[in-house]
Amino acid sequence: MSLHFDLTDLRLMVSVAEHDSLTAGAQAMGLSLPAASARVRKLEDGAATRLFLRTPQGVTLTPPGQAFVHHARLVLAQLEHLRSDLREYSRGIKGHLRVFANTTALGEFLPPVLRRYLQTHPDVSVDLRERLSHDIVRAVSEGQVDVGIVAGMVRTENLVAIAYRHDRLVLTVASDHDLARRSGVAFADTLEFDQVGLHESSAIHAFLNQICTTLQRPFKPRIQVGNFEAACRMIEAGIGVGIMPGSAARRHAQTMAICAVPLTDDWALRAMQVVVRDLDALAPFARDLVNLLIEDAGSGEPE
Repeated sequence: MSLHFDLTDLRLMVSVAEHDSLTAGAQAMGLSLPAASARVRKLEDGAATRLFLRTPQGVTLTPPGQAFVHHARLVLAQLEHLRSDLREYSRGIKGHLRVFANTTALGEFLPPVLRRYLQTHPDVSVDLRERLSHDIVRAVSEGQVDVGIVAGMVRTENLVAIAYRHDRLVLTVASDHDLARRSGVAFADTLEFDQVGLHESSAIHAFLNQICTTLQRPFKPRIQVGNFEAACRMIEAGIGVGIMPGSAARRHAQTMAICAVPLTDDWALRAMQVVVRDLDALAPFARDLVNLLIEDAGSGEPE
């Protein structure tokens, strides 16, 4: 086998896989169909195997094709990280740290930790993004990010997983709401009321949508806002009820006429974990953040 390829080949294979079409994948790359076909044919000849199955509906990856596209994505992601890091270095930044976290960690627990971290690492920049836990696991596994924080029952595969904090999702209601005096409520029962939710791109919205799919009930918030504070203000105004971390609800209850009602669902109490591919392989400045998170873990107890 004599397999030779360049970056255009890698990008083309990923593009074709994403579009399920050689024609559409080639167009997205700015290549003619004959040129794209010739590149794929050369790859298949070099690999001595078929990478795509061609059908009237488009193309489907074969197992070798799936392996090729998987590794192509890894290579392209690492090259993009390299470009990003070099740009940072040119501006005097000595390190670039990529962190993915779920909604609760990002909004409730990470700000004070990152404040301490950045004070002691003035030459490191942090790229922090909100993602669903299973997306975080995949990103860390593929080397797209250095550190992830996940919550709930999520498979961490072959990653190093370190216990972090616990968070309990609660129902937040106005102080005069009919449910305010309840000692607990099932999530399914809250769907009878208008919901105040975060925007659709938030991890907590996607998580609740998954729960509703399991319950075979629709999750259609009456209003969507950008953060927990705005959600609490809408709840206080009587627009609806909302699901959020207990830490956020209690914090805003100090200044607003709202209260938190525990959810009785098992999934409401979620263990959080810090995940990395390999602690020993982390850059020193990345390991420093993990150490701060481990130190911070001691201050978080189950609610």
